[in-house]
Amino acid sequence: MTTTARHKTSNDATLVAPGRARTAAATAARGAESVDPAELPVRPGEDPWTSEEVHELHAELISELDRLRGEIDAAEAAITGLMRDSNDGAGDDQVDAGTKNISRESELALANNARDSLAQTEHALARLEGVGFGICESCGQAIGKARMQAFPRATLCVQCKAKQERR
Repeated sequence: MTTTARHKTSNDATLVAPGRARTAAATAARGAESVDPAELPVRPGEDPWTSEEVHELHAELISELDRLRGEIDAAEAAITGLMRDSNDGAGDDQVDAGTKNISRESELALANNARDSLAQTEHALARLEGVGFGICESCGQAIGKARMQAFPRATLCVQCKAKQERR
C-alpha cells in the first residue's frame, strides 16, 4: 500500500504519491507557457486558441492526471486488501467466494480503466506541450477546437472516429 503526502499549492491542496512531488500549479504554469496558441490547429469557422484557453486546458489535463493517479493508488490498495482477504477464505461457502472474486475483478477492471485513461491523458498532455495536439492521427486534419475543449484526449476527428466505430 502506498502512502500519500499533502502538498500545498497557491491554489489548493493536492494529494500526490511519493515520487510525484510536482504540483499541478507548478506543472501547469511551466508546460502551458511553452504552448503557442497560434500554432494549435482549428477547423474552418472556429476562433483561434487563446492563451487563457490553452492554460485552462493544460490545467484540466494536469488535474486529471492527479485524479487518475489517486484513483489508481486507491484501486491498488483495495486490490491488495482483497487479495489478502482471499487467502483467509477458510469456511467460506461458494457465494462468499464468488462475491470476493467479483469484487476483485471489479477493482482490477477499475484500475485498468484508470491506467488506460492515465495513458491517454499523458499522451494528450505530451501532444499539447509538443507537437500534434488537435491534429487527427488518422487523416492529419484539424480535430476541432470545440472537440478538443470537450474531450482533450481526442486523437481522431469526428469523421475518423465514426469510421473507427463502424468497423
